[in-house]
Amino acid sequence: MNPRPLRLYVDHLYVSPYALSVFVTLREKGLAFDMLTLDLDAAQQQAADFAHLSLTRRVPTLVDGDFALSESSAITEYLDDVHPQTTVYPADPRQRARARQVQAWLRSDLLPIRQERSTLVVFYGQKMPPLSPVAEAAAAKLISAAQTLLAGNAAHLFGEWSIADVDLALMLNRLILNGDKVPAELVTYAQRQWQRPSVQAWVNLQRPGL
Repeated sequence: MNPRPLRLYVDHLYVSPYALSVFVTLREKGLAFDMLTLDLDAAQQQAADFAHLSLTRRVPTLVDGDFALSESSAITEYLDDVHPQTTVYPADPRQRARARQVQAWLRSDLLPIRQERSTLVVFYGQKMPPLSPVAEAAAAKLISAAQTLLAGNAAHLFGEWSIADVDLALMLNRLILNGDKVPAELVTYAQRQWQRPSVQAWVNLQRPGL
């Protein structure tokens, strides 16, 4: 194992939901890492040195010795493979697949929510105007799926905590923290995930002014 600390590149505002997912994974596993920030508004992710590291030129990007990897779910799966002592995915193959399904879905769908409820709502307390009809439809889809996933087990998605819980709670908090209508049981679920120490460590980072 490479003795050098891992390096995690994140956005300088600490608002990326995907950087959060990797940060929480590293904290849950108790791994030492250095965190470096890039100003995405200034296009620092396009600089030659970072482009050399990151295939997609995006954050998060993890550097482990001479190995670099971008895309958050790829990183969290890699970390679970190489540091399996504390896992962030379910042990059961089917539940693990469902956790990956949740992660992939939250990253590829529900664009109207991501557009109208940016993570500035979550981490800077910004308030946004009412959802458009298309975003309301996306919110209804999110709520329905979350209720289905959590039926009979409101504490966690798959019987015990996994990194997919953080990703789902973040998406729900885009609505909850803006004051949008979300069923009480999902509010309770999201609040529970948000109080996890590894998540609070990210929430409480010192952020620059906008």
